[in-house]
Amino acid sequence: MSDTQIFDPEGRAIPFAVEGDGPVSLVLIPERGLDGNPLGVVSHYLAEEAGFHIVRIGVDPAAPDAVASTLAVVDHVGLERTWIGGHGAGGTLARRIAAAHSDRLNGLLLLGVEDVDVALAPVIPVLIIQGADDDVTPPSSGESLQATAPERASVKTLPGAGHLFPMMEPVETAVIIEEYLDWD
Repeated sequence: MSDTQIFDPEGRAIPFAVEGDGPVSLVLIPERGLDGNPLGVVSHYLAEEAGFHIVRIGVDPAAPDAVASTLAVVDHVGLERTWIGGHGAGGTLARRIAAAHSDRLNGLLLLGVEDVDVALAPVIPVLIIQGADDDVTPPSSGESLQATAPERASVKTLPGAGHLFPMMEPVETAVIIEEYLDWD
Protein backbone atom coordinates (compact mmCIF):
# COMPACT_ATOMS: atom_id res chain seq x y z
CA MET A 1 0.00 0.00 0.00
CA SER A 2 1.16 3.51 -0.67
CA ASP A 3 2.54 5.85 1.95
CA THR A 4 0.47 8.71 3.26
CA GLN A 5 1.58 12.15 2.15
CA ILE A 6 0.58 15.55 3.50
CA PHE A 7 -0.62 18.39 1.30
CA ASP A 8 -0.64 21.72 3.11
CA PRO A 9 -2.60 24.38 1.20
CA GLU A 10 -3.24 27.53 3.20
CA GLY A 11 -2.07 25.92 6.44
CA ARG A 12 -4.41 22.90 6.26
CA ALA A 13 -2.47 19.65 6.62
CA ILE A 14 -4.45 17.17 4.54
CA PRO A 15 -3.28 13.54 4.54
CA PHE A 16 -3.69 11.61 1.31
CA ALA A 17 -2.36 8.54 -0.47
CA VAL A 18 -2.25 7.63 -4.15
CA GLU A 19 -2.23 4.09 -5.54
CA GLY A 20 -2.26 2.79 -9.08
CA ASP A 21 -2.19 4.66 -12.34
CA GLY A 22 -5.03 3.15 -14.34
CA PRO A 23 -7.45 5.03 -16.59
CA VAL A 24 -10.33 4.96 -14.07
CA SER A 25 -9.75 7.31 -11.14
CA LEU A 26 -11.59 7.20 -7.83
CA VAL A 27 -11.25 9.48 -4.80
CA LEU A 28 -12.18 7.79 -1.50
CA ILE A 29 -13.04 9.55 1.79
CA PRO A 30 -13.31 7.48 4.99
CA GLU A 31 -15.97 7.56 7.66
CA ARG A 32 -15.17 10.06 10.40
CA GLY A 33 -13.58 8.80 13.58
CA LEU A 34 -12.01 5.64 12.17
CA ASP A 35 -8.33 5.16 12.97
CA GLY A 36 -5.66 3.83 10.69
CA ASN A 37 -6.33 3.24 7.05
CA PRO A 38 -9.98 2.13 6.94
CA LEU A 39 -10.31 2.07 3.13
CA GLY A 40 -6.77 0.84 2.50
CA VAL A 41 -7.57 -2.76 1.51
CA VAL A 42 -10.40 -1.67 -0.80
CA SER A 43 -8.07 0.91 -2.33
CA HIS A 44 -5.20 -1.53 -2.71
CA TYR A 45 -7.40 -4.13 -4.38
CA LEU A 46 -8.81 -1.59 -6.83
CA ALA A 47 -5.34 -0.28 -7.67
CA GLU A 48 -3.50 -3.60 -7.92
CA GLU A 49 -6.16 -6.05 -9.09
CA ALA A 50 -8.47 -3.79 -11.11
CA GLY A 51 -5.88 -1.31 -12.37
CA PHE A 52 -7.62 1.81 -11.05
CA HIS A 53 -6.03 5.10 -9.99
CA ILE A 54 -7.07 5.62 -6.35
CA VAL A 55 -6.65 8.69 -4.16
CA ARG A 56 -7.57 8.31 -0.47
CA ILE A 57 -8.05 11.61 1.34
CA GLY A 58 -8.07 11.71 5.14
CA VAL A 59 -10.13 14.85 5.55
CA ASP A 60 -12.64 15.25 8.40
CA PRO A 61 -15.96 15.06 6.52
CA ALA A 62 -17.61 17.37 9.06
CA ALA A 63 -14.98 20.12 8.86
CA PRO A 64 -16.25 23.44 7.46
CA ASP A 65 -13.50 23.42 4.82
CA ALA A 66 -13.86 19.73 3.89
CA VAL A 67 -15.11 20.38 0.34
CA ALA A 68 -12.30 22.86 -0.37
CA SER A 69 -9.69 20.59 1.25
CA THR A 70 -10.79 17.57 -0.78
CA LEU A 71 -10.80 19.52 -4.04
CA ALA A 72 -7.37 20.99 -3.21
CA VAL A 73 -5.93 17.47 -3.03
CA VAL A 74 -7.76 16.43 -6.21
CA ASP A 75 -6.20 19.43 -7.99
CA HIS A 76 -2.80 18.75 -6.40
CA VAL A 77 -2.68 15.21 -7.81
CA GLY A 78 -3.85 16.46 -11.21
CA LEU A 79 -7.28 14.87 -11.57
CA GLU A 80 -9.53 16.78 -13.96
CA ARG A 81 -12.49 14.38 -13.76
CA THR A 82 -12.90 11.52 -11.33
CA TRP A 83 -15.31 9.30 -9.49
CA ILE A 84 -15.66 10.37 -5.87
CA GLY A 85 -16.98 8.40 -2.97
CA GLY A 86 -16.82 7.66 0.66
CA HIS A 87 -17.98 5.62 3.59
CA GLY A 88 -20.75 7.01 5.83
CA ALA A 89 -19.94 10.67 6.54
CA GLY A 90 -17.23 10.45 3.85
CA GLY A 91 -19.99 9.60 1.38
CA THR A 92 -22.03 12.56 2.59
CA LEU A 93 -19.04 14.80 1.89
CA ALA A 94 -18.76 13.21 -1.56
CA ARG A 95 -22.45 14.01 -2.13
CA ARG A 96 -21.82 17.64 -1.14
CA ILE A 97 -18.88 17.85 -3.54
CA ALA A 98 -20.95 16.27 -6.32
CA ALA A 99 -23.83 18.69 -5.73
CA ALA A 100 -21.52 21.71 -6.03
CA HIS A 101 -19.02 20.42 -8.61
CA SER A 102 -20.71 17.73 -10.73
CA ASP A 103 -18.88 19.07 -13.79
CA ARG A 104 -15.64 17.69 -12.28
CA LEU A 105 -17.00 14.20 -11.67
CA ASN A 106 -17.64 11.02 -13.61
CA GLY A 107 -19.82 9.58 -10.86
CA LEU A 108 -20.52 9.09 -7.18
CA LEU A 109 -19.81 6.05 -4.95
CA LEU A 110 -21.54 5.78 -1.57
CA LEU A 111 -20.51 3.11 0.95
CA GLY A 112 -23.34 3.24 3.48
CA VAL A 113 -25.69 6.21 3.04
CA GLU A 114 -26.30 8.65 5.86
CA ASP A 115 -29.87 9.90 6.19
CA VAL A 116 -29.10 13.57 5.51
CA ASP A 117 -30.69 16.19 3.31
CA VAL A 118 -28.11 16.30 0.51
CA ALA A 119 -29.69 15.70 -2.89
CA LEU A 120 -27.95 13.71 -5.58
CA ALA A 121 -26.24 15.83 -8.20
CA PRO A 122 -27.99 15.73 -11.56
CA VAL A 123 -26.81 13.58 -14.47
CA ILE A 124 -23.90 11.65 -12.92
CA PRO A 125 -24.28 7.93 -12.17
CA VAL A 126 -24.36 6.76 -8.56
CA LEU A 127 -23.34 3.43 -7.04
CA ILE A 128 -24.63 2.80 -3.53
CA ILE A 129 -23.26 -0.14 -1.54
CA GLN A 130 -25.01 -1.01 1.72
CA GLY A 131 -24.40 -3.57 4.43
CA ALA A 132 -27.59 -5.59 4.92
CA ASP A 133 -27.17 -5.48 8.71
CA ASP A 134 -25.87 -1.89 8.96
CA ASP A 135 -27.53 -0.17 11.92
CA VAL A 136 -25.62 3.14 11.49
CA THR A 137 -26.40 3.76 7.82
CA PRO A 138 -29.25 1.28 7.28
CA PRO A 139 -30.09 -0.12 3.84
CA SER A 140 -33.35 1.85 3.85
CA SER A 141 -31.31 5.09 3.62
CA GLY A 142 -29.62 3.88 0.45
CA GLU A 143 -32.88 2.65 -1.02
CA SER A 144 -34.58 5.99 -0.29
CA LEU A 145 -31.75 7.90 -1.94
CA GLN A 146 -31.77 5.57 -4.94
CA ALA A 147 -35.51 6.17 -5.35
CA THR A 148 -34.80 9.88 -6.01
CA ALA A 149 -32.87 8.98 -9.17
CA PRO A 150 -33.75 5.40 -10.15
CA GLU A 151 -32.60 5.85 -13.74
CA ARG A 152 -28.96 6.44 -12.71
CA ALA A 153 -28.54 5.18 -9.14
CA SER A 154 -27.83 1.53 -8.41
CA VAL A 155 -27.90 -0.18 -5.02
CA LYS A 156 -25.87 -3.27 -4.15
CA THR A 157 -26.25 -4.91 -0.75
CA LEU A 158 -23.72 -7.09 1.05
CA PRO A 159 -25.58 -9.84 2.94
CA GLY A 160 -24.78 -10.09 6.64
CA ALA A 161 -22.55 -6.99 6.58
CA GLY A 162 -22.68 -4.22 9.18
CA HIS A 163 -21.57 -0.60 9.02
CA LEU A 164 -17.87 -1.42 8.84
CA PHE A 165 -18.31 -3.57 5.73
CA PRO A 166 -15.53 -1.74 3.78
CA MET A 167 -13.10 -2.91 6.48
CA MET A 168 -14.69 -6.27 7.31
CA GLU A 169 -15.55 -7.27 3.72
CA PRO A 170 -13.01 -5.23 1.72
CA VAL A 171 -12.52 -7.60 -1.21
CA GLU A 172 -16.26 -8.12 -1.66
CA THR A 173 -16.75 -4.34 -1.51
CA ALA A 174 -13.94 -3.76 -4.02
CA VAL A 175 -15.29 -6.38 -6.43
CA ILE A 176 -18.69 -4.64 -6.51
CA ILE A 177 -16.95 -1.33 -7.23
CA GLU A 178 -14.71 -2.89 -9.87
CA GLU A 179 -17.60 -4.55 -11.69
CA TYR A 180 -19.63 -1.34 -11.70
CA LEU A 181 -16.86 1.11 -12.61
CA ASP A 182 -15.08 -1.11 -15.09
CA TRP A 183 -17.35 0.16 -17.87
CA ASP A 184 -16.45 3.84 -17.22
